[in-house]
Amino acid sequence: MAAPTADTFARLARLVALPERADRPTREIREVFTGRPLATIPVGDGADAVEAVERARIAQRLWAARTPAQRAQVFYRFHDLVLANREALLDMAQAETGKARSSALEEVLDIAMTARHYARTGPKTLASRRVPGMIPGATKTVVRHQPKGVVGIISPWNYPMTLAVSDAVPALLAGNAVVLKPDSQTPYCALAVVELLYRAGLPRELFAVVPGPGAVVGTALVENTDFLMFTGSTATGKLLAEQAARRLIDYSAELGGKNAMIVARGANLKKVADAAVRACFSNSGQLCISIERIYVERSIADEFTAILTERVKNMTMGPGYGFGVEMGSLISQSQLDTVTAHVEDAVAKGATVLAGGKARPDLGPLFFEPTLLADVTEPMTCFGEETFGPLVSIYPVDSIDEAVQRANDTEYGLNASVWAATGAAGEAIAARLRAGTVNVDEGYAPAWGSTAAPMGGMGESGVGRRHGETGVLKYTEAQTVATQRVTGMAGPSWMPPKLWAKTLPVAIKAMSYLPGR
Repeated sequence: MAAPTADTFARLARLVALPERADRPTREIREVFTGRPLATIPVGDGADAVEAVERARIAQRLWAARTPAQRAQVFYRFHDLVLANREALLDMAQAETGKARSSALEEVLDIAMTARHYARTGPKTLASRRVPGMIPGATKTVVRHQPKGVVGIISPWNYPMTLAVSDAVPALLAGNAVVLKPDSQTPYCALAVVELLYRAGLPRELFAVVPGPGAVVGTALVENTDFLMFTGSTATGKLLAEQAARRLIDYSAELGGKNAMIVARGANLKKVADAAVRACFSNSGQLCISIERIYVERSIADEFTAILTERVKNMTMGPGYGFGVEMGSLISQSQLDTVTAHVEDAVAKGATVLAGGKARPDLGPLFFEPTLLADVTEPMTCFGEETFGPLVSIYPVDSIDEAVQRANDTEYGLNASVWAATGAAGEAIAARLRAGTVNVDEGYAPAWGSTAAPMGGMGESGVGRRHGETGVLKYTEAQTVATQRVTGMAGPSWMPPKLWAKTLPVAIKAMSYLPGR
């Protein structure tokens, strides 16, 4: 367990879909824990992205000729390769992101689970299906699903393996090609997993990786592909949505969140506190679905706050490639600056630091303590803005009605967590929340990991869904093929037109009594 070797980086760099060029610019990649240089990555431009899309179009035609079941075999093999190579993947994830190994493991296991799910269910979901025709017995109507063509994926740095590849798996299974622009900070995470797809039998030009600036390579993808999948900030998501709309191509995005947890009377408070540490501080809080607001019924607020404060103070934190710590580093100076600014702003305006609150340069250049705040009010930046870091605020409330109202009082609607005396009580609260996923008696993992169910955001937290049937069908165009038999629309040749005109309304009314009509 250590940072990947120079030979590993060199091998993966050869997988980028960029022609060799003497004047090719490069970007330096550093180990987040220490700041030391690890490797460089070739940097592409708009022309490189367009060329990759053109090559992908050629490969896609041959790929689409395979049946979904034949395509699925690649992803069964990929599932096995991910699990067999998990230690090397964990090392790469930690080196490029600075996350704790437990957070890296979540990411790697998610890739395997997603690949297995779509390999098993995708062929059935994509199969042509017969639906009731216009005229029973005379109209045969079949719905088919054709691939979009070339799918562009722009993936983020926080979960740079699964969000690069787990969105690509259903797109590929549906018969598409993919061109990926990984985040510039974490290109080798994407390449490490894509390499396993190639080893599983995926044609290389069918899935091209083009590193480069988002404003350049990302723009080229939205201007040349047939579908765009994006995970990232709401501001960038809106810009890409506008660009996609101008071309009338479909677009799906998971964006920001200011996710809430509700703790009701009767909940097991120690269990809640342990889960809250995972919900708030996994991946150092750099997780779209992490919890940043906790609403607790007032009668239990003091007790719960004391338990959670003690738990957060005792969290283990630091660098390293083992499972000995609960929280790792932030990824960049900009993330560290944001978290620092949110905490300092809140404290200056009257917030109370219950735990954490400081950067930890003694551990590494980008570490910040897991931080719990009380007395947070609306003028404070962290009250309504997403921090995307290890910062959570706790708020006593007078009732569950108030908790629901305040949880819903946001422009976002991505994830939520609910804790109550019983699962049924928690589910009743969950039904009142405006969030794409709600976890009862956990923070985020059950809803995210339920790959058979759709996952995505309401409001400014996103458009479309990943996972479930929607997660693969969105990469297709639905086509209806209706074959008319027995008689045409003008009626039987032997029937006078006036009689046919009188017969049609009677037939339509009679059809309303048939099953499925």
